[in-house]
Amino acid sequence: MTGFYPHEIVADGLGFPEGPVAMADGSVLVVEIRPGRITRIHPDGRKETVAEPGGGPNGMAVGPDGALYVCNNGGFDWYEQDGILLPGNAAKDYTTGRIERIDIATGAVTRLYDSCDGHKLSGPNDIVFDAHGGFYFTDLGKHFDHHTDAGGLFYALPDGSKITRLIHGPDLNGVGLSPDGRCVYAASTSRRVVLAFEIVAPGVLAPEALPAVPGRFVTTWANKTYLDSLAIEANGNIAQATLIENAGVTSIDPVTGAQEFFAFPDLLTTNICFGGDDMMDAWVCLSTTGKLAKCRWPRPGLKLNFNA
Repeated sequence: MTGFYPHEIVADGLGFPEGPVAMADGSVLVVEIRPGRITRIHPDGRKETVAEPGGGPNGMAVGPDGALYVCNNGGFDWYEQDGILLPGNAAKDYTTGRIERIDIATGAVTRLYDSCDGHKLSGPNDIVFDAHGGFYFTDLGKHFDHHTDAGGLFYALPDGSKITRLIHGPDLNGVGLSPDGRCVYAASTSRRVVLAFEIVAPGVLAPEALPAVPGRFVTTWANKTYLDSLAIEANGNIAQATLIENAGVTSIDPVTGAQEFFAFPDLLTTNICFGGDDMMDAWVCLSTTGKLAKCRWPRPGLKLNFNA
């Protein structure tokens, strides 16, 4: 592992893992996007199927009722290049993206949302619950041969009663909340920008001085570094998964934009989550090679709402 941040591989043979959720018993839940499956990885590496919602389960989080809430992007076409697995355009059987509730004990899947204000969800990607029990989620959009559907940033309630689009825009991927809950961060994949939005009430953002260019720029990259999911450290830093030219996780100071890079051995190092008694255990998804890595992070991660 020369040149890479010290880690161990706790599971392999996964079908493009993302969306890790660290559980109180030491296991980690991940999505496997290609087979449309939710999988529990036990501390000894044993894999157990939790649910099979199909499509393309992506990001997920534990809600106030103890269930999983899953962003399902509807599925991709897949191809292999130089021995690695890569997602492409919308799957041939794609119909829509959706938000799903999954009972962890039974695997039962309930569709909560597949549209907002009469417009279908394109490719829901990542999700985070606030302290009030609602959740923010990003919609990456969806690529087709000759066009791309745009998504945005949304807020919804877990009982299926309300969904609101807060920001319209292309390729928003990772999402997270500041420790005080007053700011929501979102990463724009191909624009290589982490954005911050001030929250004035649950699901309500502060008015933009220039609505056509929403959000405060936190940091950006000059090279071909694309952005995926993110998590928040207890000190407020943004642990941003970075792809391609800086494959790994970049810890970002949310005020200055200063970056601290941790390299991992996968072109698409897509996700990180935190857990353990001191919240310094970190699990990282090495997606193209189908692996879940574990490491000790230099600082504690932020405890997520409702995730015991």
